[in-house]
Amino acid sequence: MGSAVRANGQRPVYAEAADERKEEKSSTTSQLYAQSAVLMDAENGRVLLQKNGNDVMPMASTTKIMTCILTLELGNVSDMASVSSYAAGQPEVRMGAKKGEVYRIGDLLYSLMLESHNDAAVIIAEYYGSKWAGLSEDISSHSAEESKRAVLAFTGKMNEKAASLGCGDTFFVTPNGLDATLMAEYGGQTVERSHSTTARDLALIMSYCITDSPAREAFLEVTRAQSYVFGDYRKAEGGEYTAGNRTISCTNHNAFLQMMDGALSGKTGYTGKAGYCYVGALERDGKTFSIALLACGWPNNKTWKWHDARILMEYGLENFEKCDIYQEKALEPVPVVNGQKTEVPLTAEAKKIELLLGPEDEIEVEWSLPDSLGAPVKKGDEVGEQSFLVNGELYALIPVKAGETVPKITYPYCIRRVLDAVLL
Repeated sequence: MGSAVRANGQRPVYAEAADERKEEKSSTTSQLYAQSAVLMDAENGRVLLQKNGNDVMPMASTTKIMTCILTLELGNVSDMASVSSYAAGQPEVRMGAKKGEVYRIGDLLYSLMLESHNDAAVIIAEYYGSKWAGLSEDISSHSAEESKRAVLAFTGKMNEKAASLGCGDTFFVTPNGLDATLMAEYGGQTVERSHSTTARDLALIMSYCITDSPAREAFLEVTRAQSYVFGDYRKAEGGEYTAGNRTISCTNHNAFLQMMDGALSGKTGYTGKAGYCYVGALERDGKTFSIALLACGWPNNKTWKWHDARILMEYGLENFEKCDIYQEKALEPVPVVNGQKTEVPLTAEAKKIELLLGPEDEIEVEWSLPDSLGAPVKKGDEVGEQSFLVNGELYALIPVKAGETVPKITYPYCIRRVLDAVLL
């Protein structure tokens, strides 16, 4: 068992200092208007500060972050999607798409993320959901029920993606964030589930979008654009598309992009049930943060989310530094029982293990090593491990491996050893 060691080699902070830090955290969260909030290290998903961060709540149009990243990863921005009656009938905010019109998916993503158009979300969802549900590709002729089936196929993929990212408290019913419920399997039973998530899950989704997603650059290009103009298309003879008559102008409503140096991305949201919501990201001085705010006021409090976003980001920048917590150790050889060699050397890969640490964070390094090994031992066999714990929770694991092959003692080996001794 390793002892508690600070990443910089210093002893853990004294109780008085820890109490001061707890008071500072409490003071910071008490300044937040949001009912639920999270500050996260976007590089690894570690929650650095939270206020009711695991409370399940509606999230309004911050939903569209998942709609966007899923489309970028599974779709093609050059695809052309037609509009159904169902999509055209979506409530405000909408771009006013009409049944039968055709739009390029790449253009719709700007409509989705800059203006938060609800019909754009459904056009995208219905286009890909129709393929996944095996429905007619003539989307403009879909009945309302067919459209809904297609959209549910898309939100099903959204839920699969959320689960793969570790978002265990997220359930998408709509691709645009409008409040809705759905009868679904949960905990082995069929129950009515609401369109909902947690601040922690939302921050995790944003962290994925800006760090690990293969569509990271495309996502940032869309969400950082200040404005965008596009139009509809018409299908001409030969299957080609030509420009239609509509022109749609989009302006980015994410004020956070101009509020703080290093602002990366973000998405606003609002419904009467969810209140004002916001998810954002910032990168500065080698630190990358994501934040999520839920139920951050209702009408007449529209700017509260910007107040909270600044407080969380400034807290992160002021209180956390990137540290390498890797600790090297000279490993002693381990005895080998019934081996053609009496011992085998051990190796552990030296690697950077970087994360953001605050003054009260404690690092423990634990080694799990064998007292002996039974032959045969193959070079590269995993025989132990080095564990790195942050505040008592496992953060990283490095396998300890055998550095050589040690065959087992056999009868032919013993005869050969005897003959060698006699001949010498």
